[in-house]
Amino acid sequence: MTAKKRILVQWIGHSDFRALAGSLPANRAKKILDRLKGSPSEEENLGPTKTLLSTQKFDEVRLLSNYDKEWNKWFQSWLNTPTDLIQVDLEKPTDYRGIFEIVDRELSTLKESKSWSNSELCLHLSPGTPAMSAVLLLLGKTRYPATFYETSRDGKSWITDIPFDLIDIIPEILRKPDAYLQHLSTRAPAEIKGFEDLAGDSRAIRDAVGRAQRAAIRSVSILLIGESGTGKEMFAQAIHKASQRHDKPLKTVNSAALSKSLLESELFGHRKGAFTGADSDREGLFEAADGGTLFLDEIGECDLETQAKLLRVLQPVTGEGPSVRYICRLGENKDRKVDVRIIAATNKDLFAAIQSGEFREDLYYRLANLLINLPPLRDRKSDIPKIANHLLGMLNQQFEAEEPGYIHKSLSASAISFVKSQPWKGNVRQLYNALMQAAILTDGSEIGKKEIDASIAQTPDSARTLNSVMDRPLGDDFNLEEHLNDIHRKYLARALEDAHGVKAEAARLLGIKNYQTLDAQLKRLGVQDTGDKKKRTKRK
Repeated sequence: MTAKKRILVQWIGHSDFRALAGSLPANRAKKILDRLKGSPSEEENLGPTKTLLSTQKFDEVRLLSNYDKEWNKWFQSWLNTPTDLIQVDLEKPTDYRGIFEIVDRELSTLKESKSWSNSELCLHLSPGTPAMSAVLLLLGKTRYPATFYETSRDGKSWITDIPFDLIDIIPEILRKPDAYLQHLSTRAPAEIKGFEDLAGDSRAIRDAVGRAQRAAIRSVSILLIGESGTGKEMFAQAIHKASQRHDKPLKTVNSAALSKSLLESELFGHRKGAFTGADSDREGLFEAADGGTLFLDEIGECDLETQAKLLRVLQPVTGEGPSVRYICRLGENKDRKVDVRIIAATNKDLFAAIQSGEFREDLYYRLANLLINLPPLRDRKSDIPKIANHLLGMLNQQFEAEEPGYIHKSLSASAISFVKSQPWKGNVRQLYNALMQAAILTDGSEIGKKEIDASIAQTPDSARTLNSVMDRPLGDDFNLEEHLNDIHRKYLARALEDAHGVKAEAARLLGIKNYQTLDAQLKRLGVQDTGDKKKRTKRK
């Protein structure tokens, strides 16, 4: 019987390139290590890919790589084994969807070849990210039955027996889709201790709060990721209030607001005379937050030197709890022991920053024991009325305290509908700003659509293009007909304004054959004629 053709498919990972760096000239090795951060592998460590190829025989080797083409050429040459290298585009090394599509496409191509029936597919699980290994495992146990291999740093390789059949398990899982997340999101934020101030009841905010609640009771580090204005600091405060540390300090530092030297002093403290202006000993925020929580806002803006010092402080201490740290004040040589839980936040794409060498990958994993993505307002449309009313209530209290006789403001039905329809690129921060302006400039007790619209026009987001209109998320009360009517109304009103209320001219601007047709559309959509009556009279 003819032996089957053994085809190896696998990803290339950081460990492979660190092993490669040890064999390259200094200038090439520096290119790799500056990007990956860290040292080359020990001489006896060949990396997972070369280890497998040195200990197992394959008839065909196909390597998937999202690294630089130049690096890939060096790697192929170093392997000294015939390989096919497939260069792929992958935005993030943890993008399950992207990884799945790439691997499925590659394996599907192999399956369609004439020699597939006489081939043994071999998948190497050791290199690459956990997401890459997980996708290989799923596909190798379902669509493309495969033999799995793993390797170790001491130069050994072996076949890994996966003791279950996903074909039997997956249908059961699919009977209850998202069961785990549904469990996390069974309660609204208002029902959870510590999170009461987070307005909203959408699935997106429930999921985020559910993850945060689970993390709050433990001392693990948490990384909050979200666009500007999504409430990262409020989430950090809620996590602290929901934790066992709630009666201890919560300290906050904005990493983007301080220079490198000031940030280090702020975090670690300093000794008198450590630098110009250090007139006395001063404790840093790590010490001030002892027993409590330290919130590192805008962590993505830290320089690499400060990142390296943070990495040292966040290094787990053998035999101690996960939040025990040893810090050293600037100008001192002795370590001080503190117990501080870390919450970090950023609106930066840290995976892109890691790839460009601006952020340390090892620090990312120290900070992201649990990752929480905070949803933007455009993914929480059903929450916007509640958030708007909550914010307006806060403004009413503030203005009442400052202005005797202040009349509390409320939002009209048209204003609520309007705020719900907006993209709010600045998220809650932009919404708050618009409500504040409208509350200040409204004389009566009710804020209408016109006042909100005028307030939005004074923000950087006023350049609302057709793209933002076309990018409205589907679902969550989205109504296509009403959305198209809103667009129709905007253009009708704009044409009337540009034509100073002359309907014949407005019809011409819109490409409508006669003003009677325009008039019918104005009535159907309830668009008021706000043109300049004086100019219209003169034209008559």
